[in-house]
Amino acid sequence: MAYITGIVLFALAILISVSLHEFGHMLTAKGFGMKVTRYFVGFGPTLWSFHKGETEYGLKGIPLGGFVKIVGMTPLEEDEEEITEADRKRVFWRKPLWQRTVVLAAGSITHFILGFVALWILVSFVGIGLNPAYAEAAAASEDRVAVEVAQCVASTDTEATTGDCPEGQIEGPAYAAGIANGDEITSVGGTAVTDWDSLVATVSELTPNEPVAVTVDHDGTAKTVEVTPYAAEAENADGEIETVARLGVVVYVDPAIPYAASGVGPIDGIGDTFTTTGDMFKETFIALGQLPSKIPPLWDSIWGGERGDDTPVSVVGASRLGGEMVQYDQWAMFVMLLVVLNYFIGIFNLLPLLPMDGGHIAIAWYEKVRSWVAAKRGRPDPGRVDYMKLMPLTYAVIVLLGGFMLLTITADIVNPITIFN
Repeated sequence: MAYITGIVLFALAILISVSLHEFGHMLTAKGFGMKVTRYFVGFGPTLWSFHKGETEYGLKGIPLGGFVKIVGMTPLEEDEEEITEADRKRVFWRKPLWQRTVVLAAGSITHFILGFVALWILVSFVGIGLNPAYAEAAAASEDRVAVEVAQCVASTDTEATTGDCPEGQIEGPAYAAGIANGDEITSVGGTAVTDWDSLVATVSELTPNEPVAVTVDHDGTAKTVEVTPYAAEAENADGEIETVARLGVVVYVDPAIPYAASGVGPIDGIGDTFTTTGDMFKETFIALGQLPSKIPPLWDSIWGGERGDDTPVSVVGASRLGGEMVQYDQWAMFVMLLVVLNYFIGIFNLLPLLPMDGGHIAIAWYEKVRSWVAAKRGRPDPGRVDYMKLMPLTYAVIVLLGGFMLLTITADIVNPITIFN
């Protein structure tokens, strides 16, 4: 139930974020006196709407975003409206360039504000840095075999039962056998294990779905339980993917030692948030540059290949991750994922390509520069860019983005990224 709740909460957060994106366009447009005729959340058939002043507000049946109609944003849109003489000066393209730029960029700026505020809350009151005490404890745990058990794991065995786990996952074998967080595994199948590496090596030699005796030290008392390892994929020393046995455990670190350092406070948090935002922007640009190279492994993952943690995810995949984070009570990670998503959408939307806002901004500035050059040469103003000539390129971008979206959605359904492997 927590998993489903997390998915719904994350999807709702995305819808609210996108709706506020369009609200940013509308708010700035109205502030500059432009004529805004419609603001809707969703697409498709209208479920409910009302008029306030000259603007119609409402909800549509497909909750996958929203839109705002500003008269004259393109020549095509202007032709669709009956503009009175009194409203002619309120048409979008007749406004100063700086005002048009602000309106077009307002959507991305809204995403940046949302991401910054959420990140500031984390940095100030929760903390996102690694606690040195936690790092030391985690390093020390590598030399022990104390484990934390996963309630649900992703298995390559499609016929395995799922129990109370999300679709595509099964109940963790160690969890099902009654091994508790903090228990120290001392032997597997009669073979003694002394550290984490020896545990991994011993379990990897087992046969998936064949029960094995596992001895653990539980609060100073030895007990032996029967565990049925599941089949998982892992990379071997040669870089090849092979099927191995796993128990569904990870290194245990005492939860009394928090992973995240405590928040730095609201004042110091401002500077740290700017620093972290700068780092995240840098990583986002790097990720955008690497995006084409991620398509082949994403395609391979659909047909049975390993799904890398660094491959792109769709809204479906991000929502599933959000669901897992709520399921495992990882609310800080949940909020951080929203921060990353808002920053990414904000930056991506400013790329100088139609139909993104960045494409409209690029055209507006191109028109300004072209008019300035014409004036310097004593030639007449060439006027506005003919959007009809740009439609083939616009459609090509839409097809590419649509294809990429379908690819990521398919991968997120067939071979999703999960928190616990």
